[in-house]
Amino acid sequence: MQAKETLFADLVQGRAQQFQVPLYQRTYSWTEKQLGQLWSDILEQAELIESGEPASTHFLGSVVLAPSPQNEATFPRWLVVDGQQRLTTLSLALAAIRDHVAGSQPDEAERIDEEYLINKRKSGDDHFRLLPTQADRSQFASHIRGHEAATTVGGSVANAYQFFRRKLVAVGDPAASQDVFRMEQAITSRLTLVAVTAERGDNVHRIFESLNNTGLKLSQADLLRNYLFMRLPTRGEHVYETRWLPMQASLSNDELEQLMWLQLVLDGDDRVRRQDLYTAQQQRFERRETGEEAIEAYIRELHRLSSLFRRLIHPEEEPDQLVRAHLHRLNEWQSQVTYPALMLLLDRRERGDLDSAETARSLSYIESFLVRRMICRVPTNNLNRIFQALPGQLPRDLPVADGLRQLLSSENRFWPDDDELREKVRTAPFYQFGRWHQRKSVLQRLEESHEHPEPVDFAAAQLTIEHVMPQSPGDEWLQMLGEDVADGESTEELHARLQHTLGNLTLTAVNSELSNHPFERKQDLLHGSHLEMNRRIAATESWGAKEILARADELAARAIGLWPAPLRGVGRAERSRDWQLAHQVLAALPHGTWTSYGDLAAFIGSGAQAVGNHLADTAGVVNAYRVLTADGKVADGFRWAPEEAGGNVRSRLTADGIHFTGSGAADPAQRLTADDLALLLGGTGDDVDGAETTERADTGGPGEQTRAERFFHQLNVDDSPETVEAVRDVFAHWEELGGWIGHGSGRVTTSAFLMLGDAGSPGRGIWPLTLYPGSGRGGTAEVVFQHLAGREPFTDRALRSELLRRLNEMEGVDIPEGRLDLRPNIRLSLLEKDANRERLFEALAWFRDRWEARDLS
Repeated sequence: MQAKETLFADLVQGRAQQFQVPLYQRTYSWTEKQLGQLWSDILEQAELIESGEPASTHFLGSVVLAPSPQNEATFPRWLVVDGQQRLTTLSLALAAIRDHVAGSQPDEAERIDEEYLINKRKSGDDHFRLLPTQADRSQFASHIRGHEAATTVGGSVANAYQFFRRKLVAVGDPAASQDVFRMEQAITSRLTLVAVTAERGDNVHRIFESLNNTGLKLSQADLLRNYLFMRLPTRGEHVYETRWLPMQASLSNDELEQLMWLQLVLDGDDRVRRQDLYTAQQQRFERRETGEEAIEAYIRELHRLSSLFRRLIHPEEEPDQLVRAHLHRLNEWQSQVTYPALMLLLDRRERGDLDSAETARSLSYIESFLVRRMICRVPTNNLNRIFQALPGQLPRDLPVADGLRQLLSSENRFWPDDDELREKVRTAPFYQFGRWHQRKSVLQRLEESHEHPEPVDFAAAQLTIEHVMPQSPGDEWLQMLGEDVADGESTEELHARLQHTLGNLTLTAVNSELSNHPFERKQDLLHGSHLEMNRRIAATESWGAKEILARADELAARAIGLWPAPLRGVGRAERSRDWQLAHQVLAALPHGTWTSYGDLAAFIGSGAQAVGNHLADTAGVVNAYRVLTADGKVADGFRWAPEEAGGNVRSRLTADGIHFTGSGAADPAQRLTADDLALLLGGTGDDVDGAETTERADTGGPGEQTRAERFFHQLNVDDSPETVEAVRDVFAHWEELGGWIGHGSGRVTTSAFLMLGDAGSPGRGIWPLTLYPGSGRGGTAEVVFQHLAGREPFTDRALRSELLRRLNEMEGVDIPEGRLDLRPNIRLSLLEKDANRERLFEALAWFRDRWEARDLS
C-alpha cells in the first residue's frame, strides 16, 4: 500500500486511464449541502490564486484505489474503493465549466474535456476517465458527452451538474465576479487529496474503515488554548486564573474562537480562514520566537478585546446610547460578516482615536451599506471579503469615519447611491430578497423615522409583514388595479410587478380574516393602527398602482434620510440595471418548466418589453428560449441572440420536457411565476411563519385564541364545512401515525405543519405539508419539496419524486416533475373526497416510514 498527497490534475491527467466505481458502491448522493461547501472552498481558492499570494491548498479528503481486475498494461484501470463522491463531483464541476465556456471559447472547452474528462482515442465505456457505478453511468456519461438536454430531469448526478451551471452563471455578477478559469485551476491544482493505492491482496476495506473512523474533534480554540499554555510553564496557572477563565466564562467556545480569529484579522492577516486559525497563530508565534512574556501579552490583549466583542453579541452592554442603537440594529440584522469592522471601531474608540459620536457615524455607514445593498438586491457573497480586508485597507490620512465611508464607496463595493435606491424601492420585489428579519427591520426603521410621540414597543408587538394589495387579489382589487393598466400590460402582470414592492408592504398585527378583503375594509383596520405608516395608507381613497408608487417615493425619501449615501466619485463603478439576477434564475429553471416575460420582469423589477429586448440582444443566456408569452406561446418577435444558432424553439422546449396543449401553448401547469422564480434562488424560504417557529396546537396565553383555534377560524371564513372537517380528519390521522400538528407564529397568515420529530425542538424535525387558510381563495396544502431537499433521507431526489407520484394519484392533483425544487400547492377542497383522503393517508404513512427508517449512523 502507498499513500501520498496529490491533486486532481495529477491523479487523472497524463496517459489514458480509467477510475471505475465498483457496482457494489452506493450511488452518487451528494446534496446541495455538500456541493455548497465545496463551492465555497473553490471560490476561496480561486480568490487566493487571483491575489497571487502563496497559500496553503485545501484538503478535500482521501481516495482509496485498488487495481481493477480489468487492468491492462497499456490502459490502467483502478477501482475506486473510497472517494467516488469527490471524484464524481469534481468531474461534473469541470464538465459544467467546459459547457459554460463552450460557446465563447470552444478550444478551452475541448482542452478541459481532453485533460480531465475523457480518453480521446477510446470508445464505449473506455472513453470516460471516470466510470461511475452502473445506476449513475448513463446520466453521468450524457453530461460528459455534452448531451445535457436529454438528462436534466431527476437524479443526483444531474442535480450536481445543474448546481455548478447555476453557480457559474452567478459568478459573472459584477458585484462579485470571478474568473471561471481560476475556478478550474482551483479544482485541479488547489484541492488536495490523499491517494491510497493498494496492491493486489491488500485489505482495501480495512483501509477504508480506518480512514472513515470518526471521533469528536478539538476546535480551533481548544488547539490554540492548549498550545498557549504549553508555552507558559511558569506563568500558566496565574494567567489561566486571572485572564483565561474570566474570558472563557463570558464567551462560548465558538465565540472565543471567533474572537481569536478577529484578533488575527485586526493585526493585518486579512486572508486567514477561521478553520486555519490555530495554524496561522502558531506560525506567527514561532516566526517571532515568542517567549512567555509575549504569550502572556497576547492573552492579556485577547482578554481586553473580549469585553468589546461581547458588545457585538450583547449590545445592551454598550454604554453610549447612539452606538448601542446601531449595534442593536446590526445584531438584529445578523451581520456577523461586519465583525472585523465593528471590532476595529470599538478598539479605536477605546484607544482614543475617535469618540462615541464618530463611532456612531461610522456604524451608520456600515448599516447603510448593508441595508441599501439589500433593498437594491446586491448579492451578499462578497461581503465577507470586503469586511475582512477592511482593517488593513482603512486610509491612514483620514479620520476613521471618513476613511471608512471612502473605502466602502470605492469601486466594486456596490454601495447603492440615492438614484438607484429610489428606483429599486419603486420597482424591486422587496419581499423576495434578503431574510425575513431584515425585511421587517427595514419597515420598522421606516416607521420609527416618523418619531411618533408614543412609539410602538416593537420588541413586544407581534408584527408581521402585510401586503396591502393582497397576493391573491379578488375581483374588486383587480378592477381597481385595472384602472392603471397601460402599454399592453395585463392586470395580472401589473399585479405581479407591484405586489412585492416596498410601496405595497407594511407591518401589522391585525387578524388575517380581513387581510384579503377589499381596500375599504382594510382601511377600517388600518385607521385604528398605532403605526403611522398604516394611518397614512388608511387616509388614501383607493389603493392602485398610482398610490403604491407614490408611497414608494415617500418611503424612498425616508430611506435616503435614514441611511447615508456613498461618496460620489472615488472610482465608483455605477450600476446600471443588473441583469445578472435574470441570468441566474434562468440557469436554475428545472427540467420541464418555463416562465413568461412578465414573470421574469416582476422577479427582477423590470418591464416585460425590456426583458424581451435583453434576451434577444444578449448571447449566452442559459435557457433564454424558455421565456414565453403569458399564454405559453413563443413571442411573435422572438429571435435567437447574436451568434446563437438555436434551431426550432418548439423542438428545444419539447426536449426540455415542456408539454404543449392542443392549441400549441406550453402547459400552464409547468409555468413558473415570479414567486416560483424567487424560490429557485432561495428568496423566501426563511419567512417568519416557517416551521422553526411552530408550537403545538394548544399554544396560547390566558384568554387568547390558541394558534389552532386561529387557524380553524380563518379556514372557516372561506372554505366549506366539508373542507374544514376533512382537514380535521387529516390532522387526526397524522397524529395516529405518530406525528403532531404545529402552528406558525403568524397572526396575519396562520399555518399548520404536519410535523415529525421532537416537539420540543421543531426546527430539528421534518414536515411534508404546510396548510394555509385561503384568505378569500380557498385553503391550500403546500408540498415542501424545497425544504425536504435539505433533510435526510429526502435529500435523495428519488424519494421526493416518489412522494410526488403518490400525491399525484389524488384526483385533481397533477404536480409536474419540474416543481420538485419548489413548493407546489394542493387545494384543500380536494380532500372532501374520501378516496383522495385515503390516498393522502397512504402517502403520509409512506413518508413517516421513510423518515423513521433513515440512516442515523
